Amino acid sequence: MKRLSIVVVLLVAVTVGLVQAGNKPIRARNGMVVSQNAIASQVGIDALEEGGTAVDAAVATAFALAVTHPTAGNIGGGGFLVHRAASGDAIAYDFREVAPAGSSATMWFEGEQYSFERHHLSHLSVGVPGTVAGLYLAWQEHGSLPWRRLVEPAIALASDGFTVTHDLSASLKRVLQRMSQYPPSVAHFSKNGVPYEAGENFAQPDLASTLERIANEGPAGFYHGETARLIADEMRKNGGLITEADLARYEPKKREPIRGTYRDYEIISMPPPSSGGTVLVQMLNVLEEYDLASLGFGSAQSMHLIAEAMRRGYADRALYLGDPDFNTDMPILRLTSKAYAAEQRLSINTERASVSSPTSFSWPAESSETTHFSVVDRERNAVSLTYTLEFGYGSGIVVPGAGFLLNNEMGDFNAGPDTTNADGLIGTEPNLTAPGKRMLSSMTPTIVAKDGQLFMVTGSPGGRTIINTVLQTILNVTDFGMNIQEAIDAPRFHHQWLPDRINYERYGFSPDTMRLLESRGHTLREVIDQGAAEAILYN
Repeated sequence: MKRLSIVVVLLVAVTVGLVQAGNKPIRARNGMVVSQNAIASQVGIDALEEGGTAVDAAVATAFALAVTHPTAGNIGGGGFLVHRAASGDAIAYDFREVAPAGSSATMWFEGEQYSFERHHLSHLSVGVPGTVAGLYLAWQEHGSLPWRRLVEPAIALASDGFTVTHDLSASLKRVLQRMSQYPPSVAHFSKNGVPYEAGENFAQPDLASTLERIANEGPAGFYHGETARLIADEMRKNGGLITEADLARYEPKKREPIRGTYRDYEIISMPPPSSGGTVLVQMLNVLEEYDLASLGFGSAQSMHLIAEAMRRGYADRALYLGDPDFNTDMPILRLTSKAYAAEQRLSINTERASVSSPTSFSWPAESSETTHFSVVDRERNAVSLTYTLEFGYGSGIVVPGAGFLLNNEMGDFNAGPDTTNADGLIGTEPNLTAPGKRMLSSMTPTIVAKDGQLFMVTGSPGGRTIINTVLQTILNVTDFGMNIQEAIDAPRFHHQWLPDRINYERYGFSPDTMRLLESRGHTLREVIDQGAAEAILYN
């Protein structure tokens, strides 16, 4: 069971430490940055040490990850940021990608046949990126250090290079074959076609130039001028849809977070077009009336109840959720209400698994290659940020002359109208492709408070498993009495309505528990691991 890739925790003005599975939690007095990459975490720490805010550190970390963690760190993708001030005020920033103006609900079909390649592996799969605009908006409202100061470390990493790790080398070797149809991508991520080995220096001069434009001009350095022209040229030459006008029109959104309560805790998470906050609060509401602590972590009964809550939350995700600017009648207040949770509990047999009908809803596959990081500054301001390119290395398309990868997030839209079937395609209206629309996501950046004070900052990569990973990280602390490192290291499981099965991490749960779950009617499937988690507990 692989745990956290591994989470790197760096502490302000105290120490630098690598958190391995089974270690005790690392503690700090003045702030913390938790990400999947040590170099990027240090960049965030440096910003905090200079007196920067949590948002300053988050912006610096995000740009550094775009250089050092190219599988998911990005400027050519999008994501979500939840900010909670020490005062308790909270706001959510939506910088999800949007569909270009030339998009349509039926664009994923060749004649009458749905095409996975068009939907996920082509220039058509690229959505208008949102990362740069979203980071800038959050910085404008909550940053204190100069914008250029936050981008400069990433420029230096791209210009001078950094040492390739074993994980990055192995990752690049796997992806280069997929990139083979895009020579500029192969040239960017190899030495004349030869993959980088661990210990070698990896410099990205074209990316450094793009970051320099962003540092000097802000979002205009990405959405206008040279960078926008390079993106649009790549699209035009290869059948893509994004134009310079699409880029110029992009705007991040400020949204009210999803808020709920669970026992003595306040939950603050991302609203649509992320499904994460809505489904998370819905599942917690269902579970609140069960005594999970007495049932015990990893018992058949606690796993059964949690899986039944997951089943119902994910079914409603497919049925109701999408871009709120295109779906103004989404029943968010009802889905996150205690009354609705009570109705759902009535449908749960505490001794027998429910059945997910094969004619019910499913959704497009989401890649596990997102990345998340959590930040707390010395004033107890907190940031939970998840962003992604969708697949690992996104579309695999590096913009020639600009040096960064483009996403393939259009694959998160539903396949097309009236395509819902038992094989996993979905054609429900809320998440059909449309010009200017944001695609549904499972990203779940979350902040937990208790008694009016910051308690936890958490989130996860992992595609459609993200919501369930965040759920279990919270439950492990609030119900099962774990410290934060134990909560992250603990084995996880996942149910998503369809396919109707529980995926569980290898070696994580006892054979007796698995047999008891099967006797209750659950179908089980062993997996090597389920995503990662990056969390901070404030005491």
